[in-house]
Amino acid sequence: MNVSAIRTGLMLVAAMAASAVFSIEAKPPAAAAKACSAQVREGWVRMPPMQMPMMAGFGRIENRCAAPAIIVGAKSAAFGDVSLHETRIVDGVSKMRALPELRIPPDGAAILKPGGMHLMLMQPHAPLKEGSRVAVEFQLKDGGSLLGEFEVRKAAP
Repeated sequence: MNVSAIRTGLMLVAAMAASAVFSIEAKPPAAAAKACSAQVREGWVRMPPMQMPMMAGFGRIENRCAAPAIIVGAKSAAFGDVSLHETRIVDGVSKMRALPELRIPPDGAAILKPGGMHLMLMQPHAPLKEGSRVAVEFQLKDGGSLLGEFEVRKAAP
């Protein structure tokens, strides 16, 4: 075997070893590969004093991610229709309108509260009981979804 063939073989082995090490190091750790997602906190649904075709949901949606979370819809197996709404005072009159999307900035939060942004929960499939929980799935603009849990509570006196 000549010296040139040995050098070529060693260079080939070194190149293969270097590419194997590179491919191993290029893979992100499992924790880093997990996508960041927003979270629903303190979710609750106001239980009406009598059976009604609509209710409202409140809570806090936190986005601790580096990118904005953009909610473009919502649904729940417990209701025929779920949508995001906002109540505003316009010319001294309280007006409610549907929100086509809710943008939550990086490291920000959206507060759903009485008299402001809230969920409209229409056509309940069954009467709700105090203390029960309702799952709401929010559709995100990027095609993902965010699942939130809302506790049914009586309205404050």
